[in-house]
Amino acid sequence: MGGVSQRQLCARRHPKAAGPQTCPWCIIGVYRLDKVLAERFPGVPINIRHHPVLLMPYCPPEGLRIPDLLKARHGITDPAAAWRRPHAEARAPGLDLDLSRQPMAYPTLPAHTLIRFAATRGTQHELVRAIMDAYFLDSLDIGDVHVLADIAARHGIERDFARALVVDPAELEQTREEAAGSRAKDVTMVPHVAIGDRALIGCRSEDEIADAVEAALSR
Repeated sequence: MGGVSQRQLCARRHPKAAGPQTCPWCIIGVYRLDKVLAERFPGVPINIRHHPVLLMPYCPPEGLRIPDLLKARHGITDPAAAWRRPHAEARAPGLDLDLSRQPMAYPTLPAHTLIRFAATRGTQHELVRAIMDAYFLDSLDIGDVHVLADIAARHGIERDFARALVVDPAELEQTREEAAGSRAKDVTMVPHVAIGDRALIGCRSEDEIADAVEAALSR
């Protein structure tokens, strides 16, 4: 999920978020957390750290059709019915989500690699939101090197450097290792957000998020 500032409080107060950029509940969670922080904790310096989760490491470069995935994994033959709840949940934080706009799921390893690097530039959360917006709202292929490079260039990372980064075997392997570390810490359901000593698993309510932030800030 998301955050507001690059200044830091102290280590235990940094929310840690894990989730793939192609998960609808994760983009809803990002928007919801941003809304809570902006409305209930204005001016509070909080830095959100994002960690990789690879839900479909087998996804081919050309992607997979989401209707086919829903049918194969969950027996869902009417995607529109399955999308009603996330569509409704997305409206409260101001997200114009229409899952029918994006029919494909794409590999997220390159995007996670770019996000991992963005932590060194202080633009990680903003980049996460931009990649999610590109995927869900603009229906772009976020597994495409050039799409990622264009997004990176708007968030403090040189375009040519980004192109090289997201295809570098060593960088991709480092991201895989970090994703394995997330699994080792039992991060198997997303979104997964750790705020202080609380783990918020799944798309939690604004009040639950606010309570966790308040508890972390009071420590």
